[in-house]
Amino acid sequence: MDKIIKKKYSNNEITIVWQPQKCIHAAECVKALPQVYKPNEKPWIQLEQATTEELKNQVRKCPSGALSYYMNGEEDQEEESLETKVEVLPNGPLLVYGTLKVTDQNGNTTTKNKTTAFCRCGSSANKPYCDGSHVKVDFRDSLE
Repeated sequence: MDKIIKKKYSNNEITIVWQPQKCIHAAECVKALPQVYKPNEKPWIQLEQATTEELKNQVRKCPSGALSYYMNGEEDQEEESLETKVEVLPNGPLLVYGTLKVTDQNGNTTTKNKTTAFCRCGSSANKPYCDGSHVKVDFRDSLE
C-alpha cells in the first residue's frame, strides 16, 4: 500500500495540507492565488501572500481535494461539512462536493470528504477517480 504523503504549510492562523497523490494538476490553486501557489519555487505554497479568508475560499475550490485546511489549534476538527453538490468541469472531471461513500467494483467502500473528482474521459489509471489524464488525452466534451 502506498504511503499517504501530507505536506503542511502554516501561518499563525491556518494550516494548509497538501496531499500530492490526490492532485490532478488542474492548477486551480495557481490560477486563483498565483502569489501563494508557486509550483517552481520551494516552498511552493507561500501562505503569507494572502489572507486566511482568501486561502480558505481557494482551498474549498480544489477540484481533487488534494488541498485541505484546518485552523491552528483545531487540528482534530474537520472542516465544516459541505452540502453535497455536483459540478461538471468543462473538458474535465465530474466534481462531487460533500461527504460520500464510494463502493468500488470489488465491494470496497471508501469515505471521501470535501471534494472528489470522478473521471469522465475513461483514461484515468485510478478509476473511478480522476488522475489528470484528461489533459494528456485532450478530452473534450461532446457538446463543444
